[in-house]
Amino acid sequence: MQLKVLNAHAIKLTGFSEMQSSGLNNQRVRQLNRQTVMKLVWQHKLLSKSQFSQHTGLSIPAVSNILEELVNDGKLSHSSENLSKRGINSGSYQIPPDGDFILCMNVTPTSIESQLCDAQLSPNGEFERMQVNASTPQALLAAIENIWRNQCKTWPKKTINLALGIHGQVDPVTGVSQTMPQAPWREPVEIKYLLEEKLGVSVRLDNDCVMLALAEKWQNPASRQDFCVINVDYGIGSSFVINGQIYRGSLYGSGQIGHTIVNPDGIACDCGRYGCLETVASLSALKKQARIWLKSQPYSSKLDPETLTSMQLIAAWHDGNEQVRRWVDNSANAIGLSLYNFLNILNINQIWFYGRSCGFGDEWLATIDRQIGFTPFDHGDVLKNKATQINFGPLNRTQQVMGIGYLYVESMLEKE
Repeated sequence: MQLKVLNAHAIKLTGFSEMQSSGLNNQRVRQLNRQTVMKLVWQHKLLSKSQFSQHTGLSIPAVSNILEELVNDGKLSHSSENLSKRGINSGSYQIPPDGDFILCMNVTPTSIESQLCDAQLSPNGEFERMQVNASTPQALLAAIENIWRNQCKTWPKKTINLALGIHGQVDPVTGVSQTMPQAPWREPVEIKYLLEEKLGVSVRLDNDCVMLALAEKWQNPASRQDFCVINVDYGIGSSFVINGQIYRGSLYGSGQIGHTIVNPDGIACDCGRYGCLETVASLSALKKQARIWLKSQPYSSKLDPETLTSMQLIAAWHDGNEQVRRWVDNSANAIGLSLYNFLNILNINQIWFYGRSCGFGDEWLATIDRQIGFTPFDHGDVLKNKATQINFGPLNRTQQVMGIGYLYVESMLEKE
């Protein structure tokens, strides 16, 4: 991701009247440059003065002044480790390693994935996945607490804050889980308040697709300033990054692509409407379709409709099962058509796909890509160098779950 840096000379060139209208002055420029330096160190973990200069376009003396301020403020620490290939040792800079830890989790009513991170948001210990059977909100909160307490036993002298990616609609300001698909309850759950009261640590949470978008934004250097993450799994969710910022919407419901209607006469969706994309193209919809068909063909398939899993469905696709391939093709076409509308409205031309449906592979992705075709704003050569990029997300599951930890980073940068 390319970072923009301002300097006093650039401000001078804009003219005083433009400077006033834009609200920019030397103090604001200094603040923006401090933010940029902090963003770089969070992304790269360890950088020298010359590397900061290369990334920002600022002179070494200007970088030195900013770094000195940040070290004095306790935001960065200086190390004698030399990163320069020229042998000039000015040391290197990093986030102070002695800060609080963050326990990152991806939470659903049936499973919790977790990764402990140190103060620099680097993984500490092993990635874990635990099956849960949370019949009540209290049971789910107890499972989260149990994982946290086990980490506290390993690190008794450390404060371990929580960052939670929650399935469903979330209010990240109040920390309330509004709705959680798959859960047997329907009432909102005040996750942040209840856990902070019980554990005495800081808790931040957001939707699990926001978790993926944060992971892409901070850990994938190939991500652009504008991109979209699509998660095709039990349901279908998405998150948009516009001009480098997560777009949540005023009611924090942005990204509900799974509830765009693709067939007004279709089957009922859990949201109360009919023919939503999730009812056609999610893994749960595909499994439901397969189970209905299998029950009418009890002796013609090796698949058991009562025990059919997502992995079996994906394997049947790769084995060339005619029925499964037709259903999956239809689902990919529906996803592609829905995305085409989103791309035209938002003019986003980079899409990363995540979720277990990615197991259908390149042919599935190519079907989606064909439906999207090209937008009216895509002036690339359609055959050779199409500007719209559609790819499987490159981050592993550990990196994906760690993405939610960057809620703390973004909050800190807002206060910079």
